[in-house]
Amino acid sequence: MIYTVTLNPAVDLVLSLDALKQGEVNRVNTENVVIGGKGINVSLLLKALHTESTALGFVSGFTGALIRDGMREKGINTDFIELDAGFTRINVKLHAEEETEINGSGPSIPKDKLELFFAQLKALKSGDTLVVSGSVPRSLPSDIYAQIASAAADRGVRLAVDAAGELLRSTLPYKPFLVKPNREELGALFGEKAETDEDILRLAEKLQALGAQHVLVSMAGDGALLKTRDGRIYKAPAAKGQVVNSVGAGDSMVGGFLAALERGEDLPEALALGTASGGATAFSVGIADYEKIMEIYNTVNSGVYCIE
Repeated sequence: MIYTVTLNPAVDLVLSLDALKQGEVNRVNTENVVIGGKGINVSLLLKALHTESTALGFVSGFTGALIRDGMREKGINTDFIELDAGFTRINVKLHAEEETEINGSGPSIPKDKLELFFAQLKALKSGDTLVVSGSVPRSLPSDIYAQIASAAADRGVRLAVDAAGELLRSTLPYKPFLVKPNREELGALFGEKAETDEDILRLAEKLQALGAQHVLVSMAGDGALLKTRDGRIYKAPAAKGQVVNSVGAGDSMVGGFLAALERGEDLPEALALGTASGGATAFSVGIADYEKIMEIYNTVNSGVYCIE
């Protein structure tokens, strides 16, 4: 079973308008309410690919109920911990000449609720996969990712991490099965440039030296690179289409990659499906559906190749 963790989920209000004029009344062309948070996005993508998962995390208030009910309506298993105060954050995504995001901070998570969350992790079994991704509420300890990674390692659970900076670095001593930085995050992690494939592969090797097993790097219009734990390097071409909303594309890549592995496919196939899933979501409002993913997959799959 795949479990996803979203410590700070969100309801996204996605607005599109011709131009954003500060200090004036703006009229939108389209508006959509999308349930989200990085782990939740992974679960949504897995469901689109007919792969079961259970979404874990914390929800609160009317927005938390919207997320919980929305997930259940889509047939996704949830085991969210209900908070007694506050409300799950609201993010505003403005699509005009540029994409602008205004993200809420989220509710406070008390110690007793955090203990309930770690009790949930103790129920996971060897062979399960745990996906941890996204931001951390200010009320949680700064080493929360390391604590989660330690709990997964203790139980033989495969850990997939999609995070930046110290959140990602803190999990590496526990040998995560998969890490998925984008090109910018990878460069920032080491304070080095990550412009060429050679740069990216050199830094991916550094991640592996620190403990990562498989390193999947998304590169937007340049496709994706996968450096496997046995030293093989695969590259996938970029999906082709009109970008509508980049939010959730990286999460979808993780979801597609894990969905392929869950059904017994090999790593090149996982890279192809992950790249197609990320591209399909970038070309959609919200997380892509099965038809869109397969449409993109058919254009990507033949372009995956082994560099060495």
